[in-house]
Parts: sequence; structure tokens; C-alpha cells
Amino acid sequence: MLDKFGIAKRIAKEVKDGYYVNLGIGIPTLVANYIPEGINVVLQSENGLLGMGPFPAEDEVDADYINAGKQTITTLPGSAFFDSAMSFGMIRSRKIHLTILGAMEVSENGDIANWKIPGKMVKGMGGAMDLVASAENIIVAMQHVNKAGESKLLPSCTLPLTGVRCVKKIVTELGVFDVLPEGGFKLLELHEGVTEEQVKQSTKGKLII
Repeated sequence: MLDKFGIAKRIAKEVKDGYYVNLGIGIPTLVANYIPEGINVVLQSENGLLGMGPFPAEDEVDADYINAGKQTITTLPGSAFFDSAMSFGMIRSRKIHLTILGAMEVSENGDIANWKIPGKMVKGMGGAMDLVASAENIIVAMQHVNKAGESKLLPSCTLPLTGVRCVKKIVTELGVFDVLPEGGFKLLELHEGVTEEQVKQSTKGKLII
């Protein structure tokens, strides 16, 4: 079973040479620390940055350099800063090859809910609505169950949707899953120490093993 760092490390294996990649808030931001050596990847942050590096060491922190989640970051040689209009222009014109997002729920049809829990204060959907509407390849990084032990891989989402039929793959602490076009979560990998029975008990949506 993986922790959040293990989830990020596994997702980093999905990143291909030459990709432009957007990292969402939460576990996805950790992926920047695990990009394999020899892979040339440009990380994009929707607040206006291309060329994001790993998180800074304590003596490297610069409060002016932040990602979309307001975490301090480093930049790589050749990085560029620009306004959010240009950043979202890149997203909407499908210049981003891979988007990695966190989620509160994913349905067996690939719908995603990741921005609002009814009754709780939120600032808004943010850039997620553009990312899910424009991205051709979305991987979700999340815990398999919520704090109450209830499945987050569902027949249909119960929370307000961010996007529909857009998620292609999910990586949780239990394993790696494809979301099939006809519906269902196809188990691709079990993480070390995890059994198929654990996955079955933790998955409420249609599961294909």
C-alpha cells in the first residue's frame, strides 16, 4: 500500500519524454519531485509558469515563485513566466499533453468531482473546469476511500461534477486503474502488500479484474 508520495512516484512513470504536463493541487504537485532522469518534461502551472522544477530546499525558498496551490517551487533553466490568460490559452488550445488532478470522487464513466463539498465554503472551481474540458489525457491521483472508509470510485459521483467522461486513469494507494470507455475500473496493477479482495471491498463502482 502506498502513501501520497508513493502515489506521486508511480504517476511520474506515466510521464513521457517531450510532454507538457499540468499538475493539479494536492498529491499531483508531488510528481515534480519524481520525474525520471533522462526524461525531458515541461511542467506547467496555470497561474502562469512553464518549466516548474521540484520543491525547493529550505535555503532555496523564494516566496515569489509559487504554483497554482500557492506552494513555493523552483524553476528550471529556460522556464518562462506569463499572465493567466496566456496560461489558459495553452490549456484551452490543447497544448498540454497530460493533466494530473486530485479528486474527491470518480465515477465508473470517468466523471470527476474535485472542487466542492455542499455546505462547505469554497472559493470556486478554479482552473479545473478548463483542464477537464480541454485535456485529452487526465490521470487522477487520490486516496481510494474517504476518511469514513467509503469508496471514492463510484457508479456515479454524488458531489457536484467538475467534468464528465474525462478521466482516463486513476492511481490510488491500492493500485492503478484504467477507466474504460464503456464504463468500469479496470485493475492494471496492485501495489505491494495489497490484495484483490482489498480492492473489491474498497471499490463501489464496476470493477474489472
